[in-house]
Parts: sequence; C-alpha cells; structure tokens
Amino acid sequence: MTTREVPFGGSVEAGWEAVAEAFRRNFATGEDTGASVAVYHRGRKVVDLHGGFFDGATDRPYDDRTLQLVFSTTKGVTAIAVAMLVQRGRLDYSEAVAHYWPEFAAQGKGDATVAQLLSHQCGLISPDAALTLEEALHWETIVARLADTRPDWPIGSGHGYHAISFGWLAGELIRRVDGRSVGRFVAEEIAGPLGVDLWIGLPDAEEHRVSPVIGELIATDGADPALKAMLEVFLGPGSRAGRALGLNGAFVGDGLFNRRDVHAAEIPAANGISNAASLAKMYAATIGPIDGVQLLDQPVRDLARTTVTPAGEGDLCLIMPTTFGMGFMTHGPFTAYAGPGSFGHPGAGGSVAFAQPERDLAFAYVMNTMASNLAGDSRAQRLVAAVTSVIDAS
Repeated sequence: MTTREVPFGGSVEAGWEAVAEAFRRNFATGEDTGASVAVYHRGRKVVDLHGGFFDGATDRPYDDRTLQLVFSTTKGVTAIAVAMLVQRGRLDYSEAVAHYWPEFAAQGKGDATVAQLLSHQCGLISPDAALTLEEALHWETIVARLADTRPDWPIGSGHGYHAISFGWLAGELIRRVDGRSVGRFVAEEIAGPLGVDLWIGLPDAEEHRVSPVIGELIATDGADPALKAMLEVFLGPGSRAGRALGLNGAFVGDGLFNRRDVHAAEIPAANGISNAASLAKMYAATIGPIDGVQLLDQPVRDLARTTVTPAGEGDLCLIMPTTFGMGFMTHGPFTAYAGPGSFGHPGAGGSVAFAQPERDLAFAYVMNTMASNLAGDSRAQRLVAAVTSVIDAS
C-alpha cells in the first residue's frame, strides 16, 4: 500500500455532510481500508459514498463498481424474500415448516412453525455430524442433513443464533413454495426490479469486482492469554457458538470467504455480495415505493419486524441477549441500529443494513476490513449516529 491520499467518491445532499465527515473519520483512524455507506430518507437517496482501497496490497480504489461479501447482513435479504412470499399468501409464519417441507418433520420437528424457524428457536445450529465444505456448498446435501438433524434444545424453549444454517433453512422454504432457489428469487424479485447489485450466488462474470475480506473475525495473535483462553472456550469445536459459526467444521479456515467456490454457492445466511447503495435501496423499498418498486406492505413489514424472542433472553449460542423477528435482528442491546422500530441484520466484522420506518430511514454500510464483532461495529454506529442527528435536527 502506498501512502498517497485515500480516494473518496460519491454524493451527499446538502445538510448531510455530518455523515461524510464520520465516513472519512473511519479512514483517518485507520479502521477502514475500503468501504461504502448509503442512506435513504423519505424515499430519496441522500448519501451514497465510497472510499479507500480495494484491498490491502494495491492502490486500486474502492469505487462505485466495487462489490463486497457482507456475511450475515445476507440474512436480512433472505428475510425480505420470505416476507414477500408471506405477503403473496405462499407462506404463513404461523404454519408448521413441515407443511411446506415434509422431510423437516424428522427427529421430532413436525410441530415447529415457520416463525420459530425464522427466529432461531429450532435448535438446528449445525448438522449432527461433521461435514466438509464441499458438502455444505451442495444445496440438496446440506438441506437434507439439516432436515434430519435433532434439535439442540427443545423447540420454542429458547433461541440461539443459527449463524450459517439459517440461510438454508429459510432458503429451502422459499424453494419449496416458489420453485426457485433463493438466489434466483432475489435476482428476479428484488435485485432486478430495483436495478441493484445484489447476489446470493455470484456469477463468474462479476467476481473481478469483489473486494477481498481483510483480516479475521477473531484475531488472537498477540491477544492477552486470558482473552485467548476465553475465546477458545466460547468458540471451541464443541461449543454451540463454535458449531454454529463454523457449521460443525465446514466453515473453518483462513480466507475461506474469499474463495470463488464460496462466492458462487448459495449460502443465504452468509455469502451475499452487494454494496451499500444496493442494500440501502432494498431496505428503503420495504418502507415505500422506490423507483416504482415496493417490496413489502406495512402489515407484513410490521409483522416481520416485531420482536418475538423474550426480552432479555440470553442467546443459547452467543450467550448475550439477542432479539429476533421473522428472520430480522430487531432493535435491542445486541443490535441498536437507529433505535426502536429498526429491523435488519448486521454481518460479521462490521457490515450492517436496516430500515427504521419511524424515521423513514434505510441505511447500509459495508467494508473489507474485519473488526472483531458480530454486531454493533463502532464504524457503523458512528455513521448511524451522524444520520440520526441530521434527521432529528430537521
């Protein structure tokens, strides 16, 4: 990397300069290498910024053509797809999953509802036995294994973050009732109509645009020995968090999410590839029409963003309290977003996208440098604070 000035581009409407200042500050502190942020307010794009470098080794700019893998921010995309099918009468949150997917009834799961599945209450954090990455990337194999998995806890007795398995569980529901894979559904029903760059299962022709993820979620090199020991217990192969985040060994290894085969597969909980402008536009279209396209009507949107996990209930995988609606992480201690009413999803290492109808706000931030967090990234929260300060002062 050279020491030349960090390049920035994009647009900011008058009155929103505080967001641009916060964005530049993330680079000035050295926390960001390449990133983009976008904001829609009252159905209008008011911020669309990108800056920094495509990777940690060259001077290639991170520009408006750059794409980014966004980890669990993908779950919000999948949750919107499910909600669209609920809106069309193809799915019912209160119906049993097995009504749409008969094989799911195995191992005592016949009464589990779609709502319980989407709110991480079914205890299917990973298949019972270890599996390879190749098996996990093959749709029919992984969904069959998950359908035949015994719940890790009694369904409905608690909730625990289905870090990677969530996507195939929700995605198979989409496939069963619609006939299309989640990737194809997103392409044809969300990305295409909105004219945005958004993929679950990236075409080879777009691979050259993907900025590589820099760093790891949990970097233990040089860490305090006590902290390192704690992380090893929390994320150990036998722990629920370790099994959920690594899918029982399949997703363990440095640089895995920079691999072409991982980008090409459909992993609807973790391998969405997009940019901030596209994600913010998608969430804006859950509030009202954007360029003539509205993804969700208010009744379904309000149902989907209502927290159903008990207040203060500890997550059985992440230990701390988390809050879920119908596939969305809702406003709570783990996911502050812009405050009450916000719904969306953060991604490992820092990305986040959400909407807050109360402020008529849609927000997205994506980046290539990983921070050690699953949510509440300080870079994103500075940007959100700047956004809300502008709105609340007007």
